[in-house]
Amino acid sequence: MTETQIPTEQRLDIRLSVNGVLRTTTVTPRRLLSDCLRHDLGLTGTHVGCEHGVCGACTVRIDGKPMRACLMFAVSAQGHEITTVEGLADADGTMHPVQQAFRECHGLQCGFCTPGFLTVVSAFLEENPAPTEEEAREAVSGNLCRCTGYQNIVKSVLRAAAITRERKGTEERKGTEEGKGTDERKAAAPAEGDAR
Repeated sequence: MTETQIPTEQRLDIRLSVNGVLRTTTVTPRRLLSDCLRHDLGLTGTHVGCEHGVCGACTVRIDGKPMRACLMFAVSAQGHEITTVEGLADADGTMHPVQQAFRECHGLQCGFCTPGFLTVVSAFLEENPAPTEEEAREAVSGNLCRCTGYQNIVKSVLRAAAITRERKGTEERKGTEEGKGTDERKAAAPAEGDAR
């Protein structure tokens, strides 16, 4: 009787841009992006529910568009920008408007589905910054939640749109005030050669 060798599966070195950071890891060609993010890169915010692309818990953004990470091989994500729920907040820790809205409106209960909703809604609001309630409901219809009944999720979408507008208005006012201050300083400064 001879010893049988079991062939080992090929492993590939890949480089993924995740939340603005270039990460390297080694995976099998069949490694799902969801498993790579969670197990290889330690980004456990991407949840795995159905593993068939139905529930939406594993949704991440690929080049800004929502994508089910359980339906994509990690090797195919090379050359694309991946944004997980961990990448939504600002570098200083300020919550993304969608995260803030879900918190304010109690848009979650157990939280398992929440990362998928956050990534989907963040992409949706970039395309439709002032949705109606019906549009908000349609936007989240591809994600499943067994706890909330969706009422507070829809409220969260609408509140996130309002927060985004509020923040944009604050930034615009701040920019106008800074510009005004510069103009006032220029007007108050003596001109060259002026003997004030």
